[in-house]
Amino acid sequence: MDKDMDLSGKLLIAMPSIGDDRFDKSVVFLCAHSEEGAMGIIVNKPADDVNLDDLLDHLDIDGTDLTLGQSVFFGGPVEGSRGFILHSEDYVGNDTTLHVGDLFSMTATRDILEDIAQGTGPKKALAALGYTGWAAGQLEGELQQNAWLTVDADSAIVFSPDHAGKWTAALSKLGVDPILLSPEGGHA
Repeated sequence: MDKDMDLSGKLLIAMPSIGDDRFDKSVVFLCAHSEEGAMGIIVNKPADDVNLDDLLDHLDIDGTDLTLGQSVFFGGPVEGSRGFILHSEDYVGNDTTLHVGDLFSMTATRDILEDIAQGTGPKKALAALGYTGWAAGQLEGELQQNAWLTVDADSAIVFSPDHAGKWTAALSKLGVDPILLSPEGGHA
C-alpha cells in the first residue's frame, strides 16, 4: 500500500456494480486502513430487528429512563455479534478508543454504552453490530475495479437520521448524480 493511500476517516461509496447485495448502496466509514488491511462500519443500513434500547436491555445496562429509539446498524458481515460505536470526537473514552482524524472516534467497549444510557456519552453516536473488513491489498483491488468511490467523511452524512439518503448525499459531495451510475438508467 502506498503511504499516500491511507483512507482512514474516509467514506467508501458502493458503486452499483459492486456485485454483493450486502453492500448494495452502502456507505462505509473507514476506521482503519494500513498495509495489513482495512476495517470499516456501514453507516446507512439500520438493522431490522434491533434498536439501541433493545441492545442496552440485552446487555442489562440501566439508563436514566431514556428512550433513545436510535437504530443499530448492520456494520458489516464480519463478527456480526460484536458491537461498535462510531462517535464524535467530543467523547473521551478509555485507552481502547480509536481516534480517526479530528472529527470521529470508534469505541468497542461496554463503558461507552453505559455512558450513552446515562446521558454522558458523545454528542453524536452510531451503534453497529459487525464490521466490514478487507485483507491486505483487497480494498486497493476493489478500488481499482471501481467497486467503490471515496470521499472525505462528513459528520452531517455519517450521523444523519436520513439513513436512506446517505448514499445519495455522499455521491452529491463528489458532484455525482446517482442516476448516471444506475445500470437501469432511463432511455430517451
